[in-house]
Amino acid sequence: MKKIEQRKQEHLESVLSHNIQYSKSAGFEKVEFIHNALPEVDFEKITLSSNFLGKKINYPIVIEAMTGGFKEALKINKYLARIAQQFNIPFGLGSQRAMLENRNDESYFVRDVAPSIPIIGNIGAFQLKKHTQKDLEWMISKVGADAIAIHLNSLQEIIQPEGDRDFSGILKKIEELCNSFSVPIIVKETGAGIDRRVAIKLKEAGVHYIDVAGSGGSSWSRVEYLRGNSISGFEEWGIPTVESILECKGILPLIASGGIRSGIDCAKSIALGAELSGAAYPFIKTLNSGKLPRLLEEWILQIKICCFLTGSKGIEGLKSARIHLKT
Repeated sequence: MKKIEQRKQEHLESVLSHNIQYSKSAGFEKVEFIHNALPEVDFEKITLSSNFLGKKINYPIVIEAMTGGFKEALKINKYLARIAQQFNIPFGLGSQRAMLENRNDESYFVRDVAPSIPIIGNIGAFQLKKHTQKDLEWMISKVGADAIAIHLNSLQEIIQPEGDRDFSGILKKIEELCNSFSVPIIVKETGAGIDRRVAIKLKEAGVHYIDVAGSGGSSWSRVEYLRGNSISGFEEWGIPTVESILECKGILPLIASGGIRSGIDCAKSIALGAELSGAAYPFIKTLNSGKLPRLLEEWILQIKICCFLTGSKGIEGLKSARIHLKT
């Protein structure tokens, strides 16, 4: 097995077998909706549909990037993409670095089971320094993706003994890609959050969406530590998701992820300023049980109830729902 394939498999095994969650929270317990005792809304007419990447989606939930690059990943990605198609929600592929290096990795090919939903491709920011735009266009077209997510994983890379250390010039590479790439560019963190200054730089570079991916969910520095790496002490590093949403609000359209664990968290993230809300860990934990459809149905119901109890007829109303931030 190649090193990158072995690492991807080790990552998945750590996520499924160990507690790799942050001890600190994403911050959603500090956000409370102001109850509307007179909602004037017909619950049965509440709609959660919206548009994303030029396609209509039924619910503001993204099945976030999880895995790819080794044999077992194909089964996982097909399962997740099939459910995403069933619910008509976006699906994010795991890092396609292995695909670029191998030039023929089928673990990312899911369009046969997800023909019409938005699919988000994925590559690490450091890889922009190693691969040409032509390579990236090939990668995206091969999987039929509607956008590419450039993930910022400096924390994880610095913890890995084999990680990339030179992140200089990344912003310029992102800007060059934004100027001429064939699909929209999403920039996402991987669990440490994005602050306002970085969000402004990304807007100026031409980025279309930010996925804040704040702390409070899965800790990738903890995952790397579990792999036997010697560097510890950074397991709790990062900006909590709620703080990151507030930092980036109003700069670019936002996807909220990092510690999203319920439909109520999804609803709160939208009220805070996000367009959509995504998760990975709670979904991948359903692999052996087959309970992902039931979990999504529960989250959807929770979002609708949040709409009802705040007098919101849909997502647009939820964006202006009254909230209270506890200190």
